[in-house]
Amino acid sequence: MDFIFNYQYTWLIPLLPFLSALLAGIGLISFTRSTRSLRYYYALVSIVMVVFSMLLSLSLLWKYVTGNTDYCFLISWIINTNISLKIGFFIDPLSSLMLFLVTSVAILVMCYSHGYMLYDQSYVRFFAYLSLFTASMLGLILSPNLFQIYIFWELVGTCSYLLIGFWFTRPSAADACQKAFITNRIGDFCLLLGILGFYWITNSFDFSLITARTKDIIYEDNFSFYFLTCSSILIFCGPIAKSAQFPLHIWLPDAMEGPTPISALIHAATMVAAGIFLVARLFPLFQIFSIVMKLIAWIGVITAFLGASIALSQIDLKKSLAYSTISQLGYMMLAMGIGSYKASLFHLVTHAYSKALLFLGSGSVIHSLENVLGYNPENTQNLILMGGLRKSMPITRLTFLIGTLSLSGIPPFACFWSKDEILADTWNNDPVLAWIAWITAGLTSFYMFRIYLLTFEGDFRGTIFFKEKLFTTIKTKESDLSMLISLVILAFATILIGFISTPFCDFLNKYLNCAITDQKDTGYYHFFILSFSSIGIAVIGILIAFLSYFNILKKNKIYNIFCYKNKRFFQELYFNFYKLSFSKWHIESIYTFFFIEGTRNLSQIIFCLDQWFIDGIVNFIGISTLLSSQSLKNQESGRISSYLFAILIGTIFLLFILPLKNSLVNFQYL
Repeated sequence: MDFIFNYQYTWLIPLLPFLSALLAGIGLISFTRSTRSLRYYYALVSIVMVVFSMLLSLSLLWKYVTGNTDYCFLISWIINTNISLKIGFFIDPLSSLMLFLVTSVAILVMCYSHGYMLYDQSYVRFFAYLSLFTASMLGLILSPNLFQIYIFWELVGTCSYLLIGFWFTRPSAADACQKAFITNRIGDFCLLLGILGFYWITNSFDFSLITARTKDIIYEDNFSFYFLTCSSILIFCGPIAKSAQFPLHIWLPDAMEGPTPISALIHAATMVAAGIFLVARLFPLFQIFSIVMKLIAWIGVITAFLGASIALSQIDLKKSLAYSTISQLGYMMLAMGIGSYKASLFHLVTHAYSKALLFLGSGSVIHSLENVLGYNPENTQNLILMGGLRKSMPITRLTFLIGTLSLSGIPPFACFWSKDEILADTWNNDPVLAWIAWITAGLTSFYMFRIYLLTFEGDFRGTIFFKEKLFTTIKTKESDLSMLISLVILAFATILIGFISTPFCDFLNKYLNCAITDQKDTGYYHFFILSFSSIGIAVIGILIAFLSYFNILKKNKIYNIFCYKNKRFFQELYFNFYKLSFSKWHIESIYTFFFIEGTRNLSQIIFCLDQWFIDGIVNFIGISTLLSSQSLKNQESGRISSYLFAILIGTIFLLFILPLKNSLVNFQYL
């Protein structure tokens, strides 16, 4: 067992899942028929490889729990007189925590995927993509410099493209993966420019060297200060896109076109966390620039409110959870922006397990509804066609309720501790940001219980949309054991993981060595006061959800909450806000008008300009040349007598006409 606790084997953590992906890929390309016949063995190999990676990650985590120091291993890759590039791995508390988080969630998602994708023809290809994505994410976490981070950053984006478009025969899936890829290219291009900008000034890709040299440079040169500030903002654009922050958040809801396990792995726990991880890794660098920290905080709080407000009205189960993910990522970015480093990472961990539980729970519901409503996602993911599943799916319902309570901020579940800490730190830094975050917490509890009530409570509503008796006889049933085991494990994690950082015993703060944060201990009294306000707004949101949606389950009346004075005013206000929320604040319509339609119209104008003006000039020159050549052609007969006659006329002109002209000129002078 000694080798498990040795740093020199860290490179195996990303390599093992990469080897399983390579094995499956070679098998699908070279031995397609035999590979498909051995599909379960390929899945088993993928799971076993990630299990070994998790054991190695757990050993690294334990080393830092017991107080080990950071470790960096580098080898020279490209050596030149002008540039020296090194690759390797870097281990510190942040990377060891993220390694365990990614590998543990990946194992549960892979086990769940065995039951979910059991009858899919591309079963092996799915596990190959999962393994490749896991390896890419682990490589990103272990990267010791910005150069290597960018390589794995692009690999993660490529894997996301492949997984979102896994069912590429669906036009919606094909469009969604292209939308995700193009949107992320915007952030990735800015990230590349920011990395190159810092390399130009500091001549290094290393995190610590960049930070140290930046501090030295900005005190001497104002121009460099502004240039490095712009470079910092450009680097932050990468996390904006990858973590679905405003205004590049539009790709994440459409990414739900991929299989549900992908939503749990990529869009709850890993890929979207890559942006938060990069901000955390470069946190000492961003702290140098106050304007960048303010930008991070405001982008985070706007994203949190925007995602929560849109989730209020969505009727697609997975897209509702996707907008919830956007909102929670906004909370993490807000915490980073106000300097609450530990609170942001704490919420990253608690949200990862809670949201993975919710996504896998939604997958269990969708998987069950496929037997009743068919395989059309517009039906199986539609909240209007659900309801009454608590009796037929008790385990899924209970685990989903645990995830709902956690995300709503109800103690003692995981997200309560992290979200409460973010709100407390925000109140201490900026009351305006705190008010927005506090209201967003109420919206979160409202839309989460809206999803829960419409999915599990009341009677099943799917039968009213079909006339065939077939749909009234088939009943929903609980999912397979492999899926339920993952749900139960994630439910226990959601209940217990929050206790790693509480005001009473803060293990996470000691583990991360959070001298990096400026937050102060405010005491138990302050904690209880702020907790009372955060729990209060969460309870208010839950009560409004019950009043608004509980009656629809039996009486089909949604708006009984507005039964007081000024009923018409509140109804109009509610309907207007609902329409604005359902239209996603018209952001995508604006993007479509300016960027898609605007690009098409500009292309049409340029096409007409090219066709009529530029081509017109070229064609005019060509026609002029043709006409002049035709006229000259008629004058060139090829007869020698004609040429002699022309020469004679010219000679006479020179001998007689020109002297006569000179005589006339002399006469005028006389």
